[in-house]
Amino acid sequence: MKKILIISDTHMPKKGTIFPEPIRDILRNEIDYIFHAGDWTAQSVYEELKTYAPIYGVKGNVDKEDWSKTLPEKVLVDMEDIKIAMVHGHLGKGRSTPERAYRECEGDQADLIIFGHSHIPFHERKGNTILFNPGSPTDKRRQKRFSYGIAMIDQSSIILNHHYFS
Repeated sequence: MKKILIISDTHMPKKGTIFPEPIRDILRNEIDYIFHAGDWTAQSVYEELKTYAPIYGVKGNVDKEDWSKTLPEKVLVDMEDIKIAMVHGHLGKGRSTPERAYRECEGDQADLIIFGHSHIPFHERKGNTILFNPGSPTDKRRQKRFSYGIAMIDQSSIILNHHYFS
């Protein structure tokens, strides 16, 4: 079984110089992988996260520093018989962020599409694919609370949950 922290839109250091305590607590408690769906803003976010677990990450629309040029626009990962696609969600055609993310990954036959960009938590099934936006742990914008996601993956089954905090 793999335990995955899913975050996006950290916008650090503008939205905080350290991760909030709920995120730091999760990072200290046996995370197998971290998926970051873009808008890191600074390389220091990546450098800190990689000290806790292997990271998969994509470039977001505000990632402009030189280091972010090494980040892909899309990541495809096979884990425990689950095919995961991840994009930020700002590219492509569609009226909404979930629609753009779905269209961007439609041909990948992903079981799970992770995306960010809107800062709005989202968890919905479309056909055989689950669309998941963790929201933001540092920049809630118009949301009532900050949020992140936890995925538990075990031999072709996946459990996804949002976690909220103030």
